[in-house]
Amino acid sequence: MARVPVSVTIITLNEEKNLARALNSVSWAEEILVVDSGSTDSTVETARRMGARVLSNPWFGYGKQKNFAQANAANDWVLNIDADEELSPALSSEIRQALENAGNPGSGVAGYRFPRKTFYLGRWILHGGWYPNRLVRLVNRRHASWTEPGVHEELVVNGGVEDLRGDLNHYTFGSIQDQVLTNLNFARLGSQELRRQGQGPGIAKLLYKPVGKFIETYIIKCGFLDGLAGLIISVNAAHSMFLKYAFLFESDTGNAHPDN
Repeated sequence: MARVPVSVTIITLNEEKNLARALNSVSWAEEILVVDSGSTDSTVETARRMGARVLSNPWFGYGKQKNFAQANAANDWVLNIDADEELSPALSSEIRQALENAGNPGSGVAGYRFPRKTFYLGRWILHGGWYPNRLVRLVNRRHASWTEPGVHEELVVNGGVEDLRGDLNHYTFGSIQDQVLTNLNFARLGSQELRRQGQGPGIAKLLYKPVGKFIETYIIKCGFLDGLAGLIISVNAAHSMFLKYAFLFESDTGNAHPDN
């Protein structure tokens, strides 16, 4: 059975350092759609040069941007990857096989999930909750959509979901500074989400939530097995948790930055 056509969607903002790697890994797809939210580097030029269709859309959040991309794809089957990710050869082969099976109307499968493996501080991180980190990324869009919180969006499928074994390779933060800055932004967005949920600040949360996050990632989820990188990741995770509740406290005092 011939495989069903697939669209690959990638949302971007100043991703010239990463995008070519991502595009090369999905060059076999019938369509690659890049949705850009105002890049000032060569992201858009790179995407067009490598054969992607490019749309511009203002930034309203991760989930909204991914739903926009999914809605504008040419095909019902959509594979979403981030610009700093790439399909491993094994996963690429599995996805193409899965798309052959997707043409069978009796399969009942509306999506596929697969593990994401992250490269950081010179090594693949295999513990601390970072791996296997299974994510749904390949779906029939007629039965799936992205949630739209401020941060940590998910692709929700109304139907059967099957697992693939190949890794989605993730080349995350280029430096510890990148991780800290990203955590700062995510902590701020996370605090806004807590506020929308009606949660308030408290000294106990400021004290115990970060400690709990460190114990979870470094000890319970064996982050220590990743060596010094695992320790750095766990400390940063605890710091991010602290900042999320600190930002919540700040907004409760009325001293938050006017952009928050």
